[in-house]
Amino acid sequence: MPSLDFLTPEAIAPMLRANSKKQALQDISAQASRLVGRDEREIFDTLLQRERLGSTGIGEGIAIPHGKLPKLAGMFGLFARLDRPIDFDALDGEPVDMMFLLLAPEGAGADHLKALARVARMLREPGIHARIRAARDASALYAVLTHEAEPRAA
Repeated sequence: MPSLDFLTPEAIAPMLRANSKKQALQDISAQASRLVGRDEREIFDTLLQRERLGSTGIGEGIAIPHGKLPKLAGMFGLFARLDRPIDFDALDGEPVDMMFLLLAPEGAGADHLKALARVARMLREPGIHARIRAARDASALYAVLTHEAEPRAA
């Protein structure tokens, strides 16, 4: 089971509202900006530049937008579940309703690829899509994504 140690409970967006790929990328860039203390436009431009090489929509409703930023302190992940599927030019032509943003330091090299592989492996686990779509809030989503026990209601 791949560990996603670069994903924090604060980096979960359980109901992102977006009408297009561009808007979704802008929204996750804004959220990431607040959490990593980097310029929103810098993050957005990095993601757009990567999308120009080919869509990060990998199929089955999933996109993994990613990129490298100079002087980023470490690997950073953010998960967003969209309120409704959007066209993302995915490899299978299906709309996307789950996005996992991955940002890496500029010199990350192999670590960036290993982190991408861990995210992709986790999102291919049997039954994970149904559990993600059924999770009711950010803490439940975080528990599903990191395989932690869900917090009990007090």
